Amino acid sequence: MKHKFLAIIGFSALLTLGSCGEDFLYVAPQGSIDEDALTNETGVELLVINSYAVLTAQEWGASLWNWAQGGMYGGDANKGSDPGDQSILNEMELYKTMATNGYINDKWRVTYRGVKRINIALQVMANVTDMSEELKITRKAELYFLRSLLYFDALKNFGPYIPYIDESIEDIDPKVYNDKDIYPNVLADIKFAADNLPATPSEQGRAYKWAAVALMAKMYMQIGNMAEAKPLLADLLSNGNTATGKKYALADDLNQNWDSFRDNTSPESIFEIQYSSDAKFQGNSSMALCYPHNSGPGGCCGFYQPSFELVNSFQVDENGLPYLNGEYRNKPTVSKKVEGDEYATNDPNIPVDPRLDFAVGRYHVPYKDWGYPASDWIRNPVNGGIFLPKKHVYTKAMFDAGEGKKDMYDGWAPGSAMNIQYLSVRDAMLLYAECLANDGDLKGAMDLVNQIRKRASLDVNIIKKEDGTPAANYKISEYPASHAAFSDKNTCIKAIRMERKLELAMEGQRAFDLFRWGGDYMAQELHAYVDYEKQYIPKFVGADKLSPARTMFPVPDDQINTMGTDESGKPYLVQPDAWK
Repeated sequence: MKHKFLAIIGFSALLTLGSCGEDFLYVAPQGSIDEDALTNETGVELLVINSYAVLTAQEWGASLWNWAQGGMYGGDANKGSDPGDQSILNEMELYKTMATNGYINDKWRVTYRGVKRINIALQVMANVTDMSEELKITRKAELYFLRSLLYFDALKNFGPYIPYIDESIEDIDPKVYNDKDIYPNVLADIKFAADNLPATPSEQGRAYKWAAVALMAKMYMQIGNMAEAKPLLADLLSNGNTATGKKYALADDLNQNWDSFRDNTSPESIFEIQYSSDAKFQGNSSMALCYPHNSGPGGCCGFYQPSFELVNSFQVDENGLPYLNGEYRNKPTVSKKVEGDEYATNDPNIPVDPRLDFAVGRYHVPYKDWGYPASDWIRNPVNGGIFLPKKHVYTKAMFDAGEGKKDMYDGWAPGSAMNIQYLSVRDAMLLYAECLANDGDLKGAMDLVNQIRKRASLDVNIIKKEDGTPAANYKISEYPASHAAFSDKNTCIKAIRMERKLELAMEGQRAFDLFRWGGDYMAQELHAYVDYEKQYIPKFVGADKLSPARTMFPVPDDQINTMGTDESGKPYLVQPDAWK
């Protein structure tokens, strides 16, 4: 069903009605299909599937994985590669972001391009007479889910003050101010989706009730409204099911969530963005830069290299527990750069959480089923360090089956058919743990953390060498009931936040967690990150210290200029105070 579903996306993407546009504004090109030809059930189905295609945007800055804005900016990784390649990212990784940044503009532009496409589908469907009302409501709920997802992605990036445009606005050149908090509008949309979507979708990849519930809960968590998020998360985890009807649970094997052969099958999959090797640009082209270089899987382009700070946060104490107060920053590094062809060596005496080598590629540790990384997999160790991205990179088995390719994107860059779990049980469990801790149920919160840790400790998740021995000094334990996290709220919250950092490492989430935990906490963590990283990567000596007020990115200058001013000279888009 996945390949069939994406084949329809590939076909419907040829429909130019509402599917193109280089700016916030959209002008339909010559040769568009006449709207009358689509005002029927078949046309609406094509437009709905065409709306799903917006999730697979090609632009690197528009990635829903947010590898640059969420991962790199949050300290999971640095840009990697060479200083001159995609140099616009240099300013972002050193916290010198400007409103002229092209990656920021891509995020804004693709958001509203997708919203326009969805709104056109809704407008056309309103005039269709050969569809049942039941089907219309289901498709409307799907489109509201998709629009909510796009808006939420933009809200995480730009904050709550961005234009809200829905299907009631039919202007080709809509003029909407960004002077209102649009979260209430988006929350109303996602509630409609949750109330009207089926509990199990008709096809894998479509939106369904529990995906909408999960997305709504994440929205409430992002704005700090745990009172609304908590019952949603409780319902989701107790009663929810996957798109294939399975009860939600953690998969024993972490790899089940990162394998194109097992897409849509994991019990912890809530909503996956569907990718395929069958059609050009459908192999997650927005992450085409983020693969090992040269002879490595993908062969290009050496971006998104895990940071020393992230790697060393996987260090554990003698009890197999993480350091919750940054103590690892004062200890020897787990891996260090050496001269010669090897680039790096690992300290076998330092105990580490086994999830380190699941999230991060290290020399002398097997890299999935590719064997040991070769020295040329790192493009520029002085600029990017000595670590490799790993979770989203395809396996050799996938490559051999044609599910991962070096030339999937535009004939020159890699991609794969591996889906990306935009919403997952592991994320939801830890969000629910935050809610429980906030309300004083420390035991309930830590029980969830321990479930995550217990899964990570299973033998199937221990990376082995060819002789069957562990590839590193792996050690991980559950928190005992005597630990302070069970009795002290602040310690409990620290444990949950650390668990999110470790469990969701390199998944594009880190910066948005820091944003929602507050400007002071964000600034403290990113200042510590920069101070640590500059010991190993010289460019971080020149990094700025991010202001606590900047828990969002600036509104792109291109969009401010494009929207212009009203008759009185008032600009439609204004920059947040933190970026003025």
